[in-house]
Amino acid sequence: MQSKKRWLILSHGFNMDGRASSQTITDKIPYFLEAGIEPIVFSAITGIKDQRFPHRQFLAWGPAAFRFDFRHWIANQYGRGFFYKVSTGIVSLLLTPFIALEKFVLGYSSQWSWSIPAYLHGLHLIRSGKVDLIYSTGGAWSAHLAGLWLKKKTGAPWIVEIHDPLVIRQSPDDPGFEKPSNRDARFRQYLERQICKYADLAWWFTDGAVHYAKVRNPNLNTLNNAHGFMVLPGAEPPGGSTSEKTHQYSEYLNLCHFGSLAKDRSLSTILNALVPLFKKYPQARKHIRVHAYGAPLDSLTVDALKHLAFDDVLLAHGRLEKDPATGKSGRERVVEKMQSADVLILLHGNDEWCAEYIPSKFYEYLWTGRPIWGITHRNPQLDQMLLERSAYLSPQNDSEAVELALERIWLDWESKQLVAPKGAPIGVNQAAYRILSEVQAKTERSA
Repeated sequence: MQSKKRWLILSHGFNMDGRASSQTITDKIPYFLEAGIEPIVFSAITGIKDQRFPHRQFLAWGPAAFRFDFRHWIANQYGRGFFYKVSTGIVSLLLTPFIALEKFVLGYSSQWSWSIPAYLHGLHLIRSGKVDLIYSTGGAWSAHLAGLWLKKKTGAPWIVEIHDPLVIRQSPDDPGFEKPSNRDARFRQYLERQICKYADLAWWFTDGAVHYAKVRNPNLNTLNNAHGFMVLPGAEPPGGSTSEKTHQYSEYLNLCHFGSLAKDRSLSTILNALVPLFKKYPQARKHIRVHAYGAPLDSLTVDALKHLAFDDVLLAHGRLEKDPATGKSGRERVVEKMQSADVLILLHGNDEWCAEYIPSKFYEYLWTGRPIWGITHRNPQLDQMLLERSAYLSPQNDSEAVELALERIWLDWESKQLVAPKGAPIGVNQAAYRILSEVQAKTERSA
């Protein structure tokens, strides 16, 4: 790779408020600009257009992706009120038969078709001599597909940032070689092989993800091919927020979870652990509150609420959007809520892929200075980082350990001695500098 500075960044969700896949790249931009990089960003229309550099937003060509993009565009323009509900409802109704046909014929995840306009416009730029390097970044794998097509067509240097593992293993003994029955999973398996064959650099966000990618693709172990490595994405404190805010104990022990919920990442784990705690410490029933921010409740949590009658214990706040009154972004409002929590809940999940995944919220949690309760599954790297910061820690598959951790949190709160976190946050600067360093090293090797 020649030492050039004009980077074409392919990021479907660029500048989407509160989206981890957006924050991972947008937080790096100031460091890239500082290093003299001249970015040209291609994204979907779902985020806010950046004015600092060329940022082109394209509609996806498939009906499922169009519906997704349209909903976010309308929300950005007009909010989520009456007009949003009517317009998105009509569009969804009109597109339903075409979405069904797309799913039946291809079976890919909805955002695949964004790769088509990204490729066509990228090809024009590269042939015009305006791009020195292609940088594709997830979550949606359409950015990597567009990058692959551009690499094959033009031979331009291509670097790849993989957020979540493309290949989902089913068991500890399965490194990911088996052919999935799902067509989208089969394509992601193919795409990973192509990335490892054609990319100049590729990196993942955990040790486990790099390990299993190298097992499946031995060429990642050699510097003559795609060089695979691990980068901790980190996070920036939005709006300059820091952990200096003094915590105040109140009449409630506020346990707060931020982010998505699902059957494999459910607050029912905590609700069920409250039952023996309330039996042993009846007074705790009046003081413990579990707050859910950012997503609808999962079905297991809903069932637990009905069965246990904990409607007054679990408070679901939904997604925090931009506040028109204060001008604060959804992300800034989230950080404020994080800083006011007594304990931040980090639900990891219970699937095999947890060995290759660290929730992005972990890095944001570190900036708040609040205690973290990690409920994790088969990820020594995450466990070590939590332990180094004096976090409360429980294995997901050990209900007794979850109950003991919750009891310890209750007793610590009751005595106003919640464990203060140790260590420094993990910023984005270290990730950006590592990427710049690897690009430079690859350039020198190729010279």
